[in-house]
Amino acid sequence: MQSRSFLERVGHAFVVAGAWPGRAAAWLLLPMVGFVLAAIVGSLLKVGQIAAWQTDVPLFGTQLNLNGLAELQWHLLAIIVMLGMSYALARDHHVRVDLLYGSFGARGKAAIDLVGDLLFLLPFCAVIGWLSLSFVEFSYSTGEQSDYGGLTDRYLVKTFLPIGFVFLGIVCIGRILMNIGRILSPNEVKHG
Repeated sequence: MQSRSFLERVGHAFVVAGAWPGRAAAWLLLPMVGFVLAAIVGSLLKVGQIAAWQTDVPLFGTQLNLNGLAELQWHLLAIIVMLGMSYALARDHHVRVDLLYGSFGARGKAAIDLVGDLLFLLPFCAVIGWLSLSFVEFSYSTGEQSDYGGLTDRYLVKTFLPIGFVFLGIVCIGRILMNIGRILSPNEVKHG
């Protein structure tokens, strides 16, 4: 195996750093499955309110009911998706049209990835990440909460939108550096 160039090593560090939250978020699938099962059982038993308490707890307010449990499932799914997209990109498991891509060598693939990341992905991350900040701020300032007596403090889950795009952008920057390193490498290196 040939050694990586300096740019490839730095890019790889960015990719690893940007992907770890997505890997960690995968563990949220376990409580999500538990919440789905609890919601099904609660619904069959016609339980409305699961728990109540005196103090206001972020996201839950003063109670947890079946509506809140159902919304919590969607909130966890949103967090998994927003953090998981950087992990999928880092592992190269994202959607790509491989019609021509598969026939190129390592430098050709690196060039295609570089152009796609620079022209499409990085600007997309920047624009959506930036615009989503006002989305979160609006949710926070209006005190947005469930219309059905479920969860409160919706800004907490909406915060994962810009966070997810920051991590996706970090992975994108890492891929850009790695692909520049591959293109400038004097030796043909394996892509991936």
